[in-house]
Amino acid sequence: MYDVAIIGAGIIGSFISRELSKYDLKTVLIEKDNDVSNGTTKANSAIIHAGYDAFYKTNKGKFNALGNPMFDKVCKELDVAFKRIGSYVLAYSEKEIETLKRLLENGEKLGIPDIKIIDGDEIRKREPKLSDEIVAGLYAKTAGIVGPFELCIALCENAVENGTKLLLNYEVSNIEKNENRFIISSNEKSIEAKYVINCAGVYADKINNMVNKPKFKITPRRGEYYLLDKRTNGLVNSIIFNCPTKMGKGVLVTPTVHGNILIGPNSEDISSKEENKTTFSGLEFVKESASKSVKNIPFNEVITTFSGLRAEATGGDFIIEKSDTKGFINVAGIKSPGLSASPAIAKYIVKIIKDLNEGLKENKDFNPIRKKIVKFSELKDEEKKELIKKDKRYGRIICRCENITEGEIVDVINRLVGARTVDGVKRRARPGMGRCQGGFCSPRVVEILARELGKRVEDIVKSNKESYIITKETKGNIDYNK
Repeated sequence: MYDVAIIGAGIIGSFISRELSKYDLKTVLIEKDNDVSNGTTKANSAIIHAGYDAFYKTNKGKFNALGNPMFDKVCKELDVAFKRIGSYVLAYSEKEIETLKRLLENGEKLGIPDIKIIDGDEIRKREPKLSDEIVAGLYAKTAGIVGPFELCIALCENAVENGTKLLLNYEVSNIEKNENRFIISSNEKSIEAKYVINCAGVYADKINNMVNKPKFKITPRRGEYYLLDKRTNGLVNSIIFNCPTKMGKGVLVTPTVHGNILIGPNSEDISSKEENKTTFSGLEFVKESASKSVKNIPFNEVITTFSGLRAEATGGDFIIEKSDTKGFINVAGIKSPGLSASPAIAKYIVKIIKDLNEGLKENKDFNPIRKKIVKFSELKDEEKKELIKKDKRYGRIICRCENITEGEIVDVINRLVGARTVDGVKRRARPGMGRCQGGFCSPRVVEILARELGKRVEDIVKSNKESYIITKETKGNIDYNK
């Protein structure tokens, strides 16, 4: 029997699993899909918000303010890219300046450092591509950018290295409370745990209702994005927001940690918890909104579009609490600024577990440092030569857009919480993230996955369990390992 079962291996569940691995607990992280970071975490704005937006009396406001300063340390420990580049909320009228003043006042009540309102001319000196119509903006120095799926994967790796069990392809079908334990079932399998932490994203209401009376409803809220080629790097150097509305923080334009430009999202409530398609109308709205803030956006440089689902809970705030059933904890409705708040939420959940489990001991063998991933293109020439001498696979470029080597791909397949799908490799090592979006390198990635995992190429999937790429041979016997 496990001490703690965490349901959902997105950014929240992964942060909690790593935080709990600092203690002498038998913990299991459960995920319904074939990889971690497969839901909201893989498709969002990748922003670490400064924390001025969410009302200071809410969980959103409190945990965002606490979480933002934690990212420098954790990203350094886990070898994950993180940059503090600052953000601007733009105003185009006196009415919107009043909104900036309210945001500033709210941020000050939360103790957010380095926020101030500056005039439009000063903003354009810093960001020359911004609209001439801007009259003022709220500047927040501590806002930053991160790779959310890379961070999630790193958290899971570190948690597993420190003793956490990861169960993939385990879709929870039922939870039963039996005296002082929970029986968590998936088809004909089951596991037992003393405590359950519900981090199931858009399915958190469904998981809650297996044990408790219905208390909240999760509405999926879809957001659509454009991703621009790295040739547009420098279009903006900070995170650019328009004034927020009741539906969210609005469409942003931001650099990514890898040098692309990300634009989006819109905000649309939908009924399906799986419908993450893009729409013409949604992308047109994003384009029009972004063009209000940034002049001459080169949309001819778009390399992909995508969408993600946010978990909008009844009441609008984060639900972070012990439920009516003792030992069952809900961490639900974690939409923006959920990524920014995630490390603080994890520490709060540990406090709850400590309250429920008196005498909790620290894991004396806990190692916060994750083994670094070699990024071949970032090495000096001499370092590259030495690495190729040791392993010739680092001398074979598989992805020409991102300059990713075979050695890097093999590494992310064979690591703890290793890649098992083409998209899993993509999110860990970045082949397929560039201009051609995998048109050149995907077949080679399939071959390498099959070889390293001892599978047929026909068994390799793109992302979900049924997304097969190759169905059968057409030209006789081909040795894919050559």
